[in-house]
Order: sequence, then structure tokens, then C-alpha cells
Amino acid sequence: MLAMIDLRGRAPRELTRARLHGVLPRAVLDVATAAEQVRPVCEDVRRRGAAAVREYTRKFDGVDLAATRVPADALDEALGKLDEDVRTALQEAARRTTLVHKSQLRGDTTTTVAGGLTVTGRFVPVSRAGVYVPGGLTTYPSSVVMNVVPAQVAGVDEIAVASPPQASHGGLPHPTVLAACALLGITEVHAVGGAQALAMLAYGTHECAPVDVVTGPGNVYVAAAKRVLRGVVGTDGENGPTEIAIIADDTANPAYLAADLIAQAEHDPLAACLLITPDAGLAGRVEAELAARVRAASHRERVERSLAGQSAQVLTDGIDAALAVADAWAPEHLEIQARDAGELARRVRNAGAVFAGSFAPVSLGDYLAGSNHVLPTGGSARHSAGLSVLPFLRLINVVECTRDALAVTLPHVAALGGAEDLPAHVAAVRARITADMP
Repeated sequence: MLAMIDLRGRAPRELTRARLHGVLPRAVLDVATAAEQVRPVCEDVRRRGAAAVREYTRKFDGVDLAATRVPADALDEALGKLDEDVRTALQEAARRTTLVHKSQLRGDTTTTVAGGLTVTGRFVPVSRAGVYVPGGLTTYPSSVVMNVVPAQVAGVDEIAVASPPQASHGGLPHPTVLAACALLGITEVHAVGGAQALAMLAYGTHECAPVDVVTGPGNVYVAAAKRVLRGVVGTDGENGPTEIAIIADDTANPAYLAADLIAQAEHDPLAACLLITPDAGLAGRVEAELAARVRAASHRERVERSLAGQSAQVLTDGIDAALAVADAWAPEHLEIQARDAGELARRVRNAGAVFAGSFAPVSLGDYLAGSNHVLPTGGSARHSAGLSVLPFLRLINVVECTRDALAVTLPHVAALGGAEDLPAHVAAVRARITADMP
């Protein structure tokens, strides 16, 4: 079921991103091409506002909206009809996510650069944030939690949620998504999906004021819209098809490994799954477990396409080599089911999130670990992080300086201003030093 990639005989230093390019499988997400397709949509929304949003919603979603904003009574009704067990689970997920994200907040920091000169760093929240919650193959009330809670913890004043309308639900987003919004106190929800939703949030319409930051996962067109709109609005990562890498040794339980591979594969036929192990026998045992479990999977066709497509078992000479392969691939999710998993996790450089030990599956992180499940994909974990409070905050430096401290800098300012041929810069400092005190 899984292709086999044999990297035995290669030292860890040889298992680099460059040398493994084209060797390790991954779904291709052509954001650049999609960006050219969605650019006219975004520009049209900028020019025509709600009328353009309505036209694209009718074209792409088959729903003719009288207004994008979901009525308050629809939110109340969805929450009232929410299954009690789901409600309790969402409340606990929100509680745990709040705890973890509160720990990310930092107070003001004041640095004394020199006597009389201080710089105070202040993290200030944006005024208004937009959250995108995808539709597609399944429903994601957990994504409401993962996007809304960090914004709330950061102190954002206004949060607007956009989620695709569904004809089967009266042209509104899925009721469970609406209920999750209501549960978290979100009153502004728009029944809009795709690139037109992000453009609406970025540029604003008469129904939706423009936001400062947009976050949330979606398909390739959502990722492309983020690329097109970056600079108009702040964004998080260009999230693509989900992925998992699992580092496992001979102590790992093959049933757990197979279950976790299937759990990731059921998201999307484009999901990528790697099992990286120095134990060839384990690879065989996992293959046997997969053969039995995939047949019973609820989303068997989706799982089979993922596992047969951009997924593989990778054999290495040892755990150090397995770590090198994982770092080269830079997965969205990395599980470590091996001896000293916690210590190995501390050596990981490139991953969206690391799950250490046999009882920390990715599914825990998806819902109830408290960590965020909006994570970098496609190898972008090399340079990007998962969603946190940080995209909703800006660092503003406050500089305070006395006359004497400014005088000390004058020779240096004069030297640098002279080197850059900016004499007015020097004059602005000199005027304060040579002028009589008021």
C-alpha cells in the first residue's frame, strides 16, 4: 500500500533537503498558477464590493445570497440545536486552547540602551481580524476554536468569521460551524467562501468592514488569495494539503502507527504520510496493519488515494538519520514514537508541531492538546510557524531619550548621516544639542 524508499547507507549529513528533493513524496500545490486565477476575483471584489461577492458565491457555491452576513437568530438557533456532547467538547477545546495561547503573551519590555535612552517594546493587538473556516470534504468547528481563540487572547476588538455557504443548509455555513462561533461569542459571520471571502475581508464591503489580519486554512484558491492580498492585509501561512511524518523505532506499536497514518489520510486524497524508521521489520508490520484497517475505514477511497499517492515508508540506518529525513521534509505534523521521544523532539528543527511519545497522537493536537492545529504545510515549516497570538499582534517600539543621551550619539549620527549623504538627519540631532534649553 505504501511505497518504500530505502535511504539506508546514507549518513545523516547526506540526508539534506537538496539531496532529497524529488525523493520524498508530497502533493504539489501550485499556488502561483492559482494566484493568477484568483487575482481578477480579488480585484473585482475591490472594485464592486458586495455585488461581486454575491456573483462569485452564486457561480462557485450555487447559492444566491441576499446578504452575506448570517442573521443573529441563525447563530442562536444553531447553538440551541448543537449536540450536548459536541458543545462540551468545544468548550473544553476552547479552555485548553486559551490556556496555551495565554502563555504566548508577553508584557512590555524596556531596555536601557544607554544612560538616558530606553526602548520599550509593546505588543499591540490589531483592531479587527478576519477568520476563514473552510467547508469542503468535512466540517471544521475545531478550526473556529483554533483561529478565534488566539485572536481573542491577543485582545482583538472585532472578529469576523467567513465560511462557505451550503445550499443544503439554506445557503448558510454548516450549523456546527455557526454553533461554534456563537459558543465563542462571535456575532459577525459571513456566508462566503473561497478567494471572494478573503477579498471581502481584506477590502471590505458595505456589509463587512475591512480587517487588518486574515487567518485560517483552506484550499489552493484560499492560499492563493492570501498571496495576492498580502500587503493589503496581514495573513498567516498558505496552508495546503495536510501531512504527517512519523519517526518510529522497534519499540513503536504498529497498530498505533497505522491508525495515525489513516487518520491523516482521511482528511484529503492529497494528504501526505511518511513513516520513517530504521526497523525494516516494523515497516512490514505496519503494512499488515494498514491492509486490515483501511478496508474498514469510513473514508476508504480517500484514504487509499492518499496512501497510494504522496505517501511512503522510509528506511534509514538509525534514528539520527530518521531525524535528518524529517527535518529535510519539514512536515506539518511530526510524531515521534521511539525511545526517548521527548529528547528526540528537542532536536527537531523543522516541523509545524511535534507529538512526542505513543500517547500524543496528532488527533490530540487537532482538538484538545491546546496547541494550534493551523500549521505550516508543504515544507514551509522551515520558515513559518503554526498559528498563535503573534499574527494578531504588532510590536511597537517606544523610544525615550534625554538631551544628554542624545548628545552622546551626535558624533555617531554625524558619521552615519555623512556616509549616507543625509545631512538633514544630522542637523535634526545637532539642533537639539546646540539650541538653548527652553
